[in-house]
Amino acid sequence: MTSSLAPLKKSFKAQMLEAREQAITDSVNRLLSEKGFDAMTVDEVAAEVGIAKASLYKHFNSKEELACAAMVQAMQKALAFLEELQAPPGLQSELAAPTQSPSSALNKLKATTRWTLELKLAGQMPTLPSHNSTLRASLMASRPYMDGLMNVSDKLGAWIVQAQKDGDINPALPPIAVLYTLYARACDPVVEFLKMSELHSNEEIIEMVMSTCFDGLKIRKN
Repeated sequence: MTSSLAPLKKSFKAQMLEAREQAITDSVNRLLSEKGFDAMTVDEVAAEVGIAKASLYKHFNSKEELACAAMVQAMQKALAFLEELQAPPGLQSELAAPTQSPSSALNKLKATTRWTLELKLAGQMPTLPSHNSTLRASLMASRPYMDGLMNVSDKLGAWIVQAQKDGDINPALPPIAVLYTLYARACDPVVEFLKMSELHSNEEIIEMVMSTCFDGLKIRKN
């Protein structure tokens, strides 16, 4: 006899709808990374997924909803990465494990920034305009996005405060300013400029951006 508490198996139709929505979100994520929100069109998304525009609107009502879905997914990925950084060293993946002391708040911040830059160089980091009232309204109205943003900010904020206490980050800087500086790496145009120059490898670009972000431009004198 089947237990009433056993999870219900999703119907084939429900699985297909989820797969289609995932394909749509993946396409939006790539287009936002490649072109940005203003240049992306709903027609492009539908064409890339291989469905009619009318079918796409059965899942998402607007371009803003499409971007919001991509950002929710991005926040979920970021939160999963941060939680893995907090796991005991033996349980961390190679990607998440900081190269130095796992207990260092600074190294966790560096690992997060490196991960962000790697996604950006791989074309997997969606970028949004800083000013767009309709898009901002959609994001603010999305509980999954706002919850994800707050959770990510809280984790990074705690590491920033700890790194300041450890003497690794200037304690005179407001933590919120440091947080926004790290967030800005996700849409840093320097990364694209360096990549377009074709003078440096992805790893070299990451190291240069990491250095300017965490070490600054000033020459350190012994």
